[in-house]
Amino acid sequence: MPHVRISRRVKSFALGMVFPALCAACIVYFGYYTLCGPRGLLALYNTNAQLAVRNEQLQALTGQRDRLARRIGLLSGPNPDPDLIQEIARDQMIGSANGQVDVPRSAH
Repeated sequence: MPHVRISRRVKSFALGMVFPALCAACIVYFGYYTLCGPRGLLALYNTNAQLAVRNEQLQALTGQRDRLARRIGLLSGPNPDPDLIQEIARDQMIGSANGQVDVPRSAH
């Protein structure tokens, strides 16, 4: 009979450990995907880093657009800015004075 008692204890212990083992497995599974899954915390960190880079790029492009809009505003209208026209002409041509030949720069 001692063999039967030990067998029952082993079965009772094994059955008593099934529920906690399943709970532990669920916690490990969901914990892993909370950290490393496609929508986990590491993915959130990477997404936030990419967003910061994109925001910097957006600010740089917005600044360039604003500068170009100001230059266009100075060139358009009934009285374009003569200094800006001269600057653009100098950028397109090698600076020259009377009697000198203007040679266009090659486009890079």
